[in-house]
Amino acid sequence: MKDTSHSGPAVEAVDLHRRYGPTGPGGFDAVRGLDLTVRRGELFALLGTNGAGKTSTMELLEGLAAPTGGQVRVLGHDPHRERTAVRPRIGIMLQEGGFPGDLTVTETCRGWAGLTSGARPVGEALDLVGLGGRAGVRVKQLSGGERRRLDLAVALLGRPEVLFLDEPSTGLDPEARAAVWRLVRTLREDGTTVLLTTHYLEEAEELADRLAIMHAGRIAATGTVSEVIAGRPAKIAFELPERCGPYEAIGLPALPAADITADGRRITVRTPQLQADLTDLLGWAAHHGVALGGLEARSATLEEAFLAIAAEAAATPETIGSPR
Repeated sequence: MKDTSHSGPAVEAVDLHRRYGPTGPGGFDAVRGLDLTVRRGELFALLGTNGAGKTSTMELLEGLAAPTGGQVRVLGHDPHRERTAVRPRIGIMLQEGGFPGDLTVTETCRGWAGLTSGARPVGEALDLVGLGGRAGVRVKQLSGGERRRLDLAVALLGRPEVLFLDEPSTGLDPEARAAVWRLVRTLREDGTTVLLTTHYLEEAEELADRLAIMHAGRIAATGTVSEVIAGRPAKIAFELPERCGPYEAIGLPALPAADITADGRRITVRTPQLQADLTDLLGWAAHHGVALGGLEARSATLEEAFLAIAAEAAATPETIGSPR
C-alpha cells in the first residue's frame, strides 16, 4: 500500500479564478473564487450542471492552464509552474484522449510509456482496464467505451499518486462501468488519491468519500454524500384503495412538518422526519384497515439534493459572464 501519511492535502485550491477573454465586457469567468481541498488517499467527486466550470477547474488542478487568480497546489507544488515536479506523480484521463487512429492499442501505450518515468508494463496497464485482448487492434477500430478504457490505461501507466478522471464512465456499458468502478476502488484502497468529474450521480454516490457540487464557477455544496443530502426531505409514497374516496375526504393523520401532494389516488409525502411520519401513517392505516399500495419510504437521494442545490444556486444573482 502506498504511503499516504505525508502532511498536507493531495490537492488544494484557494480563491481560484479562471477568466476567458478580456477584463470587463467580452470576457467571462469560468471559475470564480473556488476553494477546494482533497485529502491524500481519498476519492473526491466534482459534480455540476453543464457549464458549471468543472472542466475549467480540472484543467487548473491538472496544471494544464494557469489560473487568472488564486493558488493551486498538488502534492505541495504548483502544478503549472512546477510541472516537472508534479507531472511524474499524477495521472490524467481527459474527456477525449485524441490518440492517432492508425496506431494499435499497444503502440499507443508504448509511446506514452516511453515518456513516463517508472512506467508499469504496457500489458499490465491494459489488463487492468480489460483491454488485454484488444492489444493489437487499431485505435480507430475500438468502440467508444474501449477508447475510454484506453484513456484510463494511459493515465495509469505512471502508477500515479493522484489520478484525475474527467467523465471516466462516458460511453461505457453497465458491465464495463462496473469493472471501472472496481478498479477505481482498488486504486483508492492502495492509497491513490482520485479526483473525478462525472454526470452519473450514481457513480459519485457509489465511489466518493466526499464530493462538491459546482454552480457558475463556485462550490455550492460540499461534504460526504450523507452530509450533502442531510436536511433534504425524505419521501413517503403510497396508493390509496378506491374505497377511500377523494384524498381530501379520507382524514390522513396530521403531519405538520410534511408537504403532502396527491395525483389521483397516489399520495406523496415529503418530510424532514421520515421515521415519525411513517410510523403515524402506518398506525393510521392499521387502525382503519387501509392497505397502502406500492408503499415506498426512503431518505433523499443525491440526485434530489443535487437538483435542489443547483436550483437554489441558480436563484442567486451572479456576476457578469457565463461559466464554461
